[in-house]
Amino acid sequence: MAKVISIGNQSFESIREKDNFYVDKTNFIKEWWDNDDIVTLITRPRRFGKTLNMSMLECFFSNKYKDRGNLFEGLEIWNDEKYRKLQGTYPVIFLSFASIKGNTFELAKNQIYEKIAELYENNRFLLESACMSDTEKAKYRSFLENPIDKDVSFALNNLSKYLSIYFGTNVIILLDEYDTPMQEAYVNGYWEELVAFTRSLFNAAFKTNPYLERAMMTGITRVSKESIFSDLNNLVVVTTTSNQYETAFGFT
Repeated sequence: MAKVISIGNQSFESIREKDNFYVDKTNFIKEWWDNDDIVTLITRPRRFGKTLNMSMLECFFSNKYKDRGNLFEGLEIWNDEKYRKLQGTYPVIFLSFASIKGNTFELAKNQIYEKIAELYENNRFLLESACMSDTEKAKYRSFLENPIDKDVSFALNNLSKYLSIYFGTNVIILLDEYDTPMQEAYVNGYWEELVAFTRSLFNAAFKTNPYLERAMMTGITRVSKESIFSDLNNLVVVTTTSNQYETAFGFT
């Protein structure tokens, strides 16, 4: 019986568990990791498999999946012993801005706050550990109780620190559809406000973050020189016209 094509399914874990039809893109993991770039931005049009590949990266690197090597059995990456040992060994922060579609700056900002607060909630176990001081734990709880009134510029940076200390290794940050809020800001007239807010968040998360091992961002928007990434001189941009990773984000 032919395998079912699970149309619209963006979960790597779900596709593999259900044994749905899957075009093996796992060589992308090796290509990206071997390039040794700290922060990578991949821009591709919609329906090029960006979210599914990000889900694949999470399943491969996240220590939440340390006992789920079976998801990759039979795929190309699993033929390499080095990568079999690497699977499930990093704390991963996975964030998507796909649903950030506020028609005002305040609404968009609040939606981003909620996304970050969700990350903090999912890692509440940190509060029971010795990786944080009493002051840091108090700030953590305060943010969970009322995130809207807090400055989130260093929220991802701080969470990276706590996870890194707890697990004893730096973190990987995956940010999917980074530019969805930017598109809404442009259409609804609050571009400058959101750019300033986002630049501060990204600078702390991806540039001045000593607890960052690697980061991957995806989006559909081409990047200009004067953009939210103007401060990120450690950013490698893979555009729609680049052949890099073409087998992972294109037609083969």
